[in-house]
Amino acid sequence: MTMHPALAVCAAGMLLVSCGSGHDSGTPLYKDPSQPVEKRVDDLLSRMTLDEKIGQLNQRSSWGGESATGYFSKEIEAGNIGSLLNVDPVSADSLQRVAVEKSRLGIPVLLSRDVIHGYRTIFPIPLGQAATFDTALVAQGARIAAVEASADGIRWTFSPMIDISRDARWGRIAESFGEDVWLTRQMGRAMVRGYQGDAGNDSTSMAACAKHFVGYGASESGRDYNSTFIPERQLREVYLAPFEDVCREGAMTYMSSFNDNDGIPASGNRHVLTDILRGEWGFDGFVVSDWASVAEMINHGYCADRKDAARTGFNAGVDMEMESGTYIENMKALIDEGAVKMDDIDRSVASVLRIKFLLGLFDNPYITTPQDVLYAPEHLAAARQAAAESAILLKNADETLPLKEGMTILLTGPMADAPHDQMGTWVFDGQKDHTVTLLDAFKDQWGGRVKVIYEPGLAYSRDTETSGIDCAVAAARGADAIVAVVGEEAILSGEAHSMADLNLVGAQSELIGRLAKTGKPLVTVVMAGRPLTIGKEVEESDAVLYSFHPGTMGGPALADILMGEISPSGRTPVTFAKTVGQLPMYYSHKNTGRPAAGTEVLIDDIELEAGQTSLGCTSFWLDAGFGPLFPFGYGLTYGDFRYSNVKTDKNAYGKDDTIHASAVLTNSGKREATEVVQLYVRDLVGSVTRPVKELKEFRRVTLAPGESVTVDFDLPVSELAFYGQDMQRNVEAGEFTLGIGPDSDTELSCSFTVK
Repeated sequence: MTMHPALAVCAAGMLLVSCGSGHDSGTPLYKDPSQPVEKRVDDLLSRMTLDEKIGQLNQRSSWGGESATGYFSKEIEAGNIGSLLNVDPVSADSLQRVAVEKSRLGIPVLLSRDVIHGYRTIFPIPLGQAATFDTALVAQGARIAAVEASADGIRWTFSPMIDISRDARWGRIAESFGEDVWLTRQMGRAMVRGYQGDAGNDSTSMAACAKHFVGYGASESGRDYNSTFIPERQLREVYLAPFEDVCREGAMTYMSSFNDNDGIPASGNRHVLTDILRGEWGFDGFVVSDWASVAEMINHGYCADRKDAARTGFNAGVDMEMESGTYIENMKALIDEGAVKMDDIDRSVASVLRIKFLLGLFDNPYITTPQDVLYAPEHLAAARQAAAESAILLKNADETLPLKEGMTILLTGPMADAPHDQMGTWVFDGQKDHTVTLLDAFKDQWGGRVKVIYEPGLAYSRDTETSGIDCAVAAARGADAIVAVVGEEAILSGEAHSMADLNLVGAQSELIGRLAKTGKPLVTVVMAGRPLTIGKEVEESDAVLYSFHPGTMGGPALADILMGEISPSGRTPVTFAKTVGQLPMYYSHKNTGRPAAGTEVLIDDIELEAGQTSLGCTSFWLDAGFGPLFPFGYGLTYGDFRYSNVKTDKNAYGKDDTIHASAVLTNSGKREATEVVQLYVRDLVGSVTRPVKELKEFRRVTLAPGESVTVDFDLPVSELAFYGQDMQRNVEAGEFTLGIGPDSDTELSCSFTVK
C-alpha cells in the first residue's frame, strides 16, 4: 500500500493498538479510531447500499448561497455526494454536519478547492516557485496553504500541477514547475509533503492531487485542452516521471487531464490510469476527473453518449467524477448490464473512503483550525521570502542595481501598483486589499530614504492609450533612475488563456522604448505568468528583473532586491525564447545529426545570390539563430561567482555505485549572494538517442565576499537510467560527461564511464 510515510506509520500504529483487543459490538467498527484503516474501510463498505457507494464517486461544485446549501444538504443527507468543491466557508461545517449527523452512515464529505499557490496568503505562482530552486521553501508554502485552507474546512486541493511545460504559449505553464523533469520531480514532492503534513494526526492537512495525468503540457501549438502525441518512451521518461515520484511521496489523489494522447482521452486511458498508476506503481488512493472531462469524451468523439462516457471513464480508472454527473445517472444501469463490475465499484469506493479515514475526517470532521492563521505574520514573512527568491535578475549592465539611498526614483508601469494582478492566476481566495505592491513598499519601507515619483504611464497591461506615457517621460527628467514595472495581468495566463504572441501587450513596449531614450538608468521589472519574448526591452534596459506573478508580498520582496537589502537568486525554470516561432524550446533536446555549429549567419547577413549550402546546413533559425534569449537555469546575482576544480571521485563506476562530484565555488564579488549550483550530465551514446544535457541535482549556496566552498553532489548511477529499445528502464554501460555550473549552458568538462 503506497502512502505518505507519516500515514504508513499512523496506520501501523493503529494496527498495534488493535491487536489483542476486543471490539465493542455496540459501536460499528468503522467508527472506532483504534482500529486499522483497512478494517474500518472494509467494515463501512460492507454496510453501504449501492446508491451510497455510487454517491461516494460523485463530486459536485457548490454555487454558493442559501439555495445551494439547501440543495446540497438534501443530496448529502441522501448519500448522493462524496465530495464538494467550491464550498463557501460559512457553509462548510453546516454541510459537513449534515453528512456526519443526518446521513444514514455518517460518512463525511471531502471538501475541496483549487488552492494552487496559497489560500489567503498568496505565494508566487508555481512557475515562480520553481524559479527559487528551493524545495524547502516550496514545501513551507504548501504547508501554509494547507493551514489557512483548513481554517475554512478545505481538506483537499487540486495541486501540485506537475505537467512538464515547454511551450510558453500555453497559459497553464503558469501553474507548472517549468520544462525540466528533475526540477519538477523535486518541486512536486515538496508540495505533496507540505500539503499532506502528518495527515491523520493533523487537522490542518490537505490531500494533494497530482495533475494533470498525463501529458497535458504538450498540447499542440500551446492551445489549451488540445491534443497531444507523446510516444510511450517519451511519455515514461519525461511526462510520467514526476507523477511516479509523487506517488512514492504518498500523493493521495490524482486528476486525469483534458487532453487526448495518440487519440485516447486521458479520462478514458486505462493503460495510464490503471496499468501504470495502480499496476506498476501500486497507487491506492483515488483518481478524480478534471472538470466534466468524463462527459467531454463525447466531444472528443471517443464516446457516443453520457452512459458510454460513464462506462469508459470508470472502467479506465477514474474513480470519482468531477461535476458532469454521468456516474450518478448511469452507474446502476451499467452494473445491471454487466458493463461495470461490482468488484470495481467496491475498489473505487474503498479508495475514496481510505483517503477520508487517512485524513482523520471520520474522527475529526469539523473545522478546528482558528481563523487567525489567515495572513499570520509568519505566513506573510514566508511569502515575502518566496517572492524574493523567485525573482530572476536577467541583466545588470554597469551595476545599475542595486539602487542607492538618496536617489529620486521614477516608478512607472501598469504593474507597479496592481494588487489584484500581482497575485497571478488561479487565485480564488486571496484578497487584493492584503496585497503589498511595489509602490506600497517604496512608500512604506523606503519613503524616508529615497524620493519616489509615481506616474503609471499606462492604466493596465493591455492599455493602448499613450497620453500617460508622455507624463512618465516628463517625470523621468527629474529622476536619477527609472523603475518600470510591466508584464501581464493575471487574466492573461492560466487555464484557457493561451497566447499566440508573447510580446508585451498594449503600449508597454512603447513605454519602455521612450523611457530608454531619456538616458536615465532604466530598470525594467516584469511581472508575468509566463516567459515573454522581451529581447527588445532587454536591449533597451540597463537592468531587467523578472518576477513570475509574485503574490501577496511581491512588492516588499522586489523592493528588497532593487535597493540591495538582499541579492537576487532566482533562476529561469524555463527557457526564454527570442521569438514565439522557436517554441516549444527546451535545453534538454536531442542533438540531431547536424547540430548548430560555427558562426551564425542570420537573414540580414546573407549575401545576395548566396549558394544554397553556403550557410553550413545545420539546425538553426535564419531569423533567430542558434539559441534562446536566456537558457534554462539562468540568473544573475549581486555577487561574482567563479567555478573551479570540477571533478568526479572516479573515472569509472558500476551500475550500483554513487558518483561523487564536486566543484569549488568562489564569490569574487563585493556582496554576499546566493548561487544556484547546478549539475548536468550527458550520456554520449545510447541504444536510443539521449538529450544533449540533463539536470541531475542542484544546491543553493550562500557565500560572503571572498568566500570559497567545495560544493559536493552524490549522484546514484541509477539516476542515469532510461528506457531503451526494449522499453525497459536500465542504465546502459558507456561514456558520460558531467558539468557543474550556473545554468544549462554549463560546459560538461568531466568524463567518466559506467561499466
